[in-house]
Amino acid sequence: MTELTADDVVWRNGRFATFDPRNPRPYGLLEESALVVRDGRIAGLVEERAVAGHVGRTVDLAGRLVTPGLIDCHTHLVFAGSRAQEWEQRLNGVSYKTISDNGGGINATVRATRESSEDALLQLAEGRLQRLMAEGVTTLEVKSGYGLDLENERKMLNVARRLADRHAVEISPTLLAAHAIPPEYKGRADEYIDLVCDVILPTLWQTQRFDAVDAFCENVGFTPAQTERVFRKAQALGVAVKGHVEQLSDQGGAQLVSRYQGLSADHIEYLDEAGVAAMAAAGTVAVLLPGAFYFLNETRKPPVSLLRQYQVPMAVATDFNPGTSPFASLHLAMNMACVKFGLTPEEAWTGVTRHAARALGRQHTHGQLAAGYVADFAIWDAQHPVEMVYEPSRNPLWQRVFRGEVRA
Repeated sequence: MTELTADDVVWRNGRFATFDPRNPRPYGLLEESALVVRDGRIAGLVEERAVAGHVGRTVDLAGRLVTPGLIDCHTHLVFAGSRAQEWEQRLNGVSYKTISDNGGGINATVRATRESSEDALLQLAEGRLQRLMAEGVTTLEVKSGYGLDLENERKMLNVARRLADRHAVEISPTLLAAHAIPPEYKGRADEYIDLVCDVILPTLWQTQRFDAVDAFCENVGFTPAQTERVFRKAQALGVAVKGHVEQLSDQGGAQLVSRYQGLSADHIEYLDEAGVAAMAAAGTVAVLLPGAFYFLNETRKPPVSLLRQYQVPMAVATDFNPGTSPFASLHLAMNMACVKFGLTPEEAWTGVTRHAARALGRQHTHGQLAAGYVADFAIWDAQHPVEMVYEPSRNPLWQRVFRGEVRA
C-alpha cells in the first residue's frame, strides 16, 4: 500500500481508466479510488478510504473520468506554407504529377519551410500544438523532413526543442531527413542519401537534436536499400529507428524496420503477413494513420486482424501534415481508426496511450496510470472513454495535468 506523505497531492473521488495491462477490466478502469502524485510522478492508486484524513493537498474530482495524457506518436507539426489549393486542384481532376511538375507537392512545403525563419516556424507550430494540447495531449512526436539539408533540418529540430521549452508538453523529436529527394538532388537519390548518412544524421546527433531516425521507404520515396543505409548509420550511432512503410505498396519496409529492432512501422496499409510476423518478433509497434487514409481516399486498409492475431501493439496518431493529413485532432484520428479500420474504442484509446508510448520508446514511463509513471493525465467531464471517440467534435476536457500540475 502507498504510504502518504504531507507533500503528496491526492486526486480523489474520480473514475480512473488506467490502461494498466495488469487490470483485466475494460480500459483498466478503477472506481472508488484515488491517485497519489509525488514529485511529478504517480506514487500509486489506492482505495478512496485510504486517503481519508490526508493532511496534504487534495483535489476532489467530483466523479470525473481520468485517463493518461494522450500521446500523438506521429506528427509533422513544423512546416510553413499551405497546400489547400493543391487539394482543390486534385478534387478538380488535376493529377499529383502535374501539380508536382508545376512546383507543388512536398517540394512546395520544402520551399516554404526553407524560406521561413525559425521564429516564424515556431509561431506556426505553436498554434497547431495548442489544438492538440486542448484535447488532452501531453506527449507528442515531431518530425523534421521539410528542410532536406543540414541547416534547415537543424532549424526544424530547433523549433521542436523550443516548443517543449515553452509549453507544458513532452516532445520526442525525430529526424526524417530521408523524407523526399530535395529539388537540388533530383535524379540523384543515392547522393542525397550520402548527405543524410555522412553529414546530416551524424552532425545533428552530436548535439542530441533528436530521439530517433525515420525514413520514407516507398515507391515514391526511397528504396529499401537506400533506407537500410540510413538505418545502418543510425544503428552505428546507437539511434533508434522507425519507418514510413507499406503506405502505397509493399516494399518489405516493415521487415526492414523490424530487422533493426525499430520502434514502429507507420502507415502499413500494404503490410503482408511476413511483415506482421517480423514486427511481432521484434516488438515493433504498428502505427495506424487513418487521417491520411481518409484524406487520400484510399481503399487498402491495414491488416488489423493479422495484427491482432500476432499480438502486435497498435498505436493511433494524427500524422498531422500539410499534404495528406491536415487534422490536428487526436480525437478525430481515434474515431477514424474505429470507423475506417475497424478498431474497437478501447483499442483506439490504448493506441493513444500505452501503445503510443511504446512507439516512442517511453513504455516504462508514459501511457498508463500506474505507480512510477509520470503524472501526465487528462480529466474529463465524461462518464466513459468511448465518449471522446464517439463524438470527436465535442471536447469534454476539464483539466490537463502535466507532471502533476494543472496546465493549459
